[in-house]
Amino acid sequence: METPVTDHFRTLVESHPRAMMLATDEPRIIYVNRMFESITGYREAEVIGEKPAVLSAGFHGPAFYRDMWATLAEEGRWEGVIWNRRKNGETYPQWLMIHRVPHPEQTFYAGMFMDIGALTSFEERLTSMAYYDALTELPNRALFLELLEMRVSRSRDHDNPFGLLFFDLDYFKDINDLFGHSVGDELLWEVSRCIRSVVRREDVVARLAGDEFAAIVELAPDGPQESQLEQLAVRLVNAFRAPFLAGGNEHFISVSIGGVLYPGDGTSALELLQKADKAMYLAKQEGRGRYCHYRADLLNDQDEGQRLTKALVTSLKTAPGEFSVVYQPQFELATGRVDGLEALIRWTHPEFGPISPARFVAMAESRGMIHQLTEHLVRCILRDLWSLEKPPEPGLRFAINVSARQITDARLDGLLNPLFEQIRRLGWHPELEITETHLMNLSEDALERLRTFRDEGIRVAIDDFGTGYSSLAYLHSLPVHTIKIDRHFVSCLEDTLPVEDRDRVIAAILALAEVFGLEAIAEGIETSQQQSALLALACKRGQGYFLARPQPWSSGLLAPKKL
Repeated sequence: METPVTDHFRTLVESHPRAMMLATDEPRIIYVNRMFESITGYREAEVIGEKPAVLSAGFHGPAFYRDMWATLAEEGRWEGVIWNRRKNGETYPQWLMIHRVPHPEQTFYAGMFMDIGALTSFEERLTSMAYYDALTELPNRALFLELLEMRVSRSRDHDNPFGLLFFDLDYFKDINDLFGHSVGDELLWEVSRCIRSVVRREDVVARLAGDEFAAIVELAPDGPQESQLEQLAVRLVNAFRAPFLAGGNEHFISVSIGGVLYPGDGTSALELLQKADKAMYLAKQEGRGRYCHYRADLLNDQDEGQRLTKALVTSLKTAPGEFSVVYQPQFELATGRVDGLEALIRWTHPEFGPISPARFVAMAESRGMIHQLTEHLVRCILRDLWSLEKPPEPGLRFAINVSARQITDARLDGLLNPLFEQIRRLGWHPELEITETHLMNLSEDALERLRTFRDEGIRVAIDDFGTGYSSLAYLHSLPVHTIKIDRHFVSCLEDTLPVEDRDRVIAAILALAEVFGLEAIAEGIETSQQQSALLALACKRGQGYFLARPQPWSSGLLAPKKL
């Protein structure tokens, strides 16, 4: 006897690789297949006659379901990501497709779904590519925003607050550039595993882009929420203190984290994510490798920063008169004779007034405008040097600061050569200063360029020495003449500190300079106690506000200083 078509159809549906469910328009479940039982954990007898809401994880608010039913009524189908809960309580994401099935007696709804958190087939993985990061297997930005919107909706309906953390790895680009993208990818995988090991199972972690991650954090409603979020963030920061193994080597990397709370810091998914991002940026500004909670004044500060950056770009292109140069004398500490000058650029904007160089130089670097800024520096210096009526004392060192990013710039020679020629014409010695932390990351091409400068008689100085991570072997190989002792160490030279503590670091730096045949100059001398201590330690040169403040060219800055 021939098997009826309906039996063949039932066999097909029962063995289909997707979970299937049929419900009435009440709605009540009237059929499920075997894959439904496998994914949800519910047996057929446990769900027949129940509402589909028995599967709900509670992540979606009434507005979500109203939109779903409105789409079904208007288009006859709905498709998207929905979070449901298995019988064992585990939540998971489904890719769900619902079709309206008209019938003479009543309307039915056929649902077909898969667990996109545990995909195996090629077709299923293709379906999930728009929602999951292929490298870390975490939700990507698109899915995370959907989940965040769902969490906001649930919190709005049930008065249930939660936290959001935004992560950015510190100096990840350096590892990528030095060891290659394959090692960088391996490191990102290890980072994702580290984050997941610290957060709880119910928290949602995602990779948003590059080295940016985020997490939706569930909080206990009866405790202080901000401190709960901070405690978790601090545990995450501390977890990054251990080395990560990638490419067969150990890598040390820190993380900067920004945090916000719903609803105190924002009431929409996008607002929360943007504010968490801004808080993360503040963590980087405050030293990296730390956590910062969003502050109400942060948005205004960053808006001002954006306006200031835009103003700098405009001024560099159109307003040369806003830029000037001052000169800070450098002294022989024993005699008070000026033996060098450091040229420092200044920017005074008509709206913002005088801007700190520490702020606008970093802006110029980040916007790729550092060459234009150096052009203004050189222009102003040449204007001042050309104004000399008679030759000054010969033999002075004349120093300018150059960004490490410029060392291999082909335009640098054309910019600096006229300046060097004029400095030599006056009988002085040109000097380039580069910050230690930047010098330690120079490429071989950049180091070779510095060697060329040295061979051409141009002195090279390490600025802010002691703030970076110079190894002795690396320091010995650098083409430098001078190290400038950072002002932080000089500030410790006070009578209120024990002599053995206040002297130890600078004595070590001076001994190191002597071993390598380098000159040493102390920066930031601001008191007579510091000056006396440096003389006692046999430090020969120095600069700072106590000796002379940065001055315009017309101030008679070459006059001797009585010590």
